[in-house]
Amino acid sequence: MAKTTFLDAIRQAQEEELERDEKVFMMGEDIVCNVFGTTTDFAEKFGLERVRDTPISENGFIGAGAGAAMVGMRPIIDATISSFLFPAMDQIVSIIAKSRYIYGGQAKLPLVIRSCMFYGNSNAAQHSDRPYAMFMNVPGLKIIAPSSAYDMKGMLKAAIRDDDPVLCFEDSTCWMNKSELPDDPDFLIPLGKGDIKKEGNDISIIAVAGAVPIALKAAAKLEEEGISIEVVDPRTLVPLDREIICNSVRKTGRAITVDPAHQTCSAASEISATIVENVFDALKGPVLRVTTPDTHLPFSPDIEKPLYPNVDRICAAARQLMDARQTVSA
Repeated sequence: MAKTTFLDAIRQAQEEELERDEKVFMMGEDIVCNVFGTTTDFAEKFGLERVRDTPISENGFIGAGAGAAMVGMRPIIDATISSFLFPAMDQIVSIIAKSRYIYGGQAKLPLVIRSCMFYGNSNAAQHSDRPYAMFMNVPGLKIIAPSSAYDMKGMLKAAIRDDDPVLCFEDSTCWMNKSELPDDPDFLIPLGKGDIKKEGNDISIIAVAGAVPIALKAAAKLEEEGISIEVVDPRTLVPLDREIICNSVRKTGRAITVDPAHQTCSAASEISATIVENVFDALKGPVLRVTTPDTHLPFSPDIEKPLYPNVDRICAAARQLMDARQTVSA
């Protein structure tokens, strides 16, 4: 079976769901002209009623998507870059997240908002955000952040079929990652279920989105030093699979959380708190975070790239935990 890229997994998921359910339609910026390759030939195949280019007005078309979802449609809204979600914060937070609650369950909002985290490419401060942690603080939203083509396809299809609003954060550093994908049109990965990407015994590394491939590279390097690493990918940030995280840390006794977003109030912080609250008795050292400093992202690649989690920073954190063990033993 040929391997498929992360980007093509998005295309496959959308095409299969458009074919399966006539209530599914797409809207967003530059999807008819297929800028990123995730809507190839969709306008010709499904027509402009179901594949709609929108004005550059996120507040407008995301709000329109909410209205369409409330009356029975299942929109896939392509917001292009995650930073572009900010102009639509009122629609997302005040309407999309709250409507099912404030209408006593009479309204459903089965919509997916896709956005790319386009960081690490000199896109400067206004286009390099990784804002999933902000939305984790908003009840009523489900949030996914896949790290592989396999997870991307299965989770996006599950999100499109879900009756709750789902924010899909797509890490551009994963775009060229490849996986073998099932041919089954009903291939789904349930939301809220994490995955063990690599088993190990000494340290659990819980990594988010594009940090997962980096954590796996760090794990391979640390294995050469005799340190056995378990890599856990939550995949869904809301609802978070706390059980898989805690079970892993209870086994290893040590934890590092790796997150491309800023450190304060990050997904890494929530995962760390979960570990401390639930498996504190199993810990053999502190829970460490490897994140991006709380600073805006510069244009300069030489300054920008070292800010994000990397193999060296993860390995340094792992060695710190193992050194702490040796200090305690002494």
